[in-house]
Amino acid sequence: MKSIRRISRVVCVSLMGAALALNPAVAQDEDAAQRKSESQKTKQAQAVSKDVYDKIQKAQEMVDAKDYQGALKSLNSLYNPDKLTEYEQANVLNYIGFVYYNMDDVSNAIRTYERMVAIPSLEEQMKKQTTYTLAQLYTMEEQYGKALTTLDRWFALETNPAPEPYILKAQNLYQEQRYTEMIKPIETAMEVAVKREKPVKEDWYVLLNFAYFQQENYRKVRDIQKTLLLNWPKKRYWFSLAGAYTELGEDENLINAYAAAYDQRMLEKESELVTMAQLFMQREVPYKAGQLLEKEMASGRVSKNAKNYRLLSQAWQLSMEDERAIPALKEAARLSSDGELDVRLGNALLNTGEYNECVNAVKAGIRKGGLKNPDNAQISLGMCLYNLRQYRAAIDAFETAAKTPRSRRVANQWINVIRADIDRNEQIRLAEEAARKKRKEISDRLAKSGRA
Repeated sequence: MKSIRRISRVVCVSLMGAALALNPAVAQDEDAAQRKSESQKTKQAQAVSKDVYDKIQKAQEMVDAKDYQGALKSLNSLYNPDKLTEYEQANVLNYIGFVYYNMDDVSNAIRTYERMVAIPSLEEQMKKQTTYTLAQLYTMEEQYGKALTTLDRWFALETNPAPEPYILKAQNLYQEQRYTEMIKPIETAMEVAVKREKPVKEDWYVLLNFAYFQQENYRKVRDIQKTLLLNWPKKRYWFSLAGAYTELGEDENLINAYAAAYDQRMLEKESELVTMAQLFMQREVPYKAGQLLEKEMASGRVSKNAKNYRLLSQAWQLSMEDERAIPALKEAARLSSDGELDVRLGNALLNTGEYNECVNAVKAGIRKGGLKNPDNAQISLGMCLYNLRQYRAAIDAFETAAKTPRSRRVANQWINVIRADIDRNEQIRLAEEAARKKRKEISDRLAKSGRA
C-alpha cells in the first residue's frame, strides 16, 4: 500500500490560502464613512487599520518576491499585542504562519497558528479554517495524535464537512494503526461525496480496502476490488481480487480473475504466468495450461528450465497429448539431476508405442537414481520390454519390481502374462513345426508315388 505519510504541498497551500482571512477593509475617509449603513459600520469593527493593512501588503510583496526573511522580519516587528486589536493580531499571525510554511519551517508555522487559535475573540470562520490547517500541518510533521485531536475540534465547529476532512482523519488513524476506526470516516466521506454529486476517489477505496483487509473481512475486500476494477482497471486490483477469492475459497472466481488479467495482457512476470497455468490445470483444463506455457516459453517470458518443462509435460499428458508432452519431457529430463523425468518420458513413449526409446529412457532414469518409487520404474521398463517381446529381460524387470510389496501383485500378474505368452508361443511354434513335418511327409509320399 502506498505510503500516506505526507500531505501534498499543493493541498496544504490551497487550504491555507483559504485560511488567510485578511479583511482589506481600511479606514475610510470621513465623507465615505458617513455614507455607510449601520450594518457596514458594525462589520468595520472587525477590520484592520490602514497602517496594519499596508504593512501586511508590503509583506505580501516580499513573499511574492520570495524574500521570506524580509517578510518575516516586517511582520514580526508589526506584531505587538499591546498595540493591535485581537482581530489585527489574528491577521498578522495568520500571515506569519503562512510565511513560515513557505519557508518549509512547519514547526514554527504550527506554533504560530496555535497562538492564533488561542485568541479569545477569533471569529468562527477564521478559527475553523486555521484549526483545519493545523490538523494538516500536524499530519505533515507526523504528529498523528495531535492531528486527530485537532480534527475532532474542527468537526465540532464545522456543521457541513466536505469528504476530504474525513479522509484526512482516516489517514491519521492509519498511521496510528487504528485500522478498525478508519472505516467509518472513509465510508462517511463516500456518502457525502455521493450526496454532493462529487466523485468518490480511487485512493479512498484503496484506504477502505486496507482497513477491511486488516479485519480479514474478505467479502468486503472482494466487493471493493470489484468496484476498483470497474472504475480503475489495474493489474494490482486483479491480484487483490484473486487474493480475496483465495481466502473465501471461491476457486472458480479465482481462476476467472487470473484469466481476465491474462486476457488483458496484465500478467507479465514468470511467476504470474506459471500460476495461471497451474490454475488452468486445477480447473481441469490442462490443454489451456499447455498452450500458455508453450507460447510463453517460446516468447522467453517463462524460463526453459526443468521445473517449467515438467509442468508443460504434465499439462500435455493430462490433456492426453503424449506426443506433445515428449519434447518437453526430453528437455526436462536432460536438465534434471534425478531420474524421475526420464521415467516419465519412458511412460509417454510407451503410450505412443516408441518402445525402444521407452526402454532407453527408463534405463537412463534408473541409472540416474533419486527415484521416489524405483519399483514403478521397473514396472514401466518391464512393459516396454514386453512390447518388444524381450520376455526374459521383461521378467527380470518385473521380478525386481516384485521385491517391493506394493508392486508385487501387479508385477506377478505381468510375469504370469509373459509366461502364458511364452507357453502359447511355444505351443504355436510346436504346432507350426508339426504342421511343417506333416506337409513334408505328404510331399515325400506324393513324390515316391510319382504324383508329385
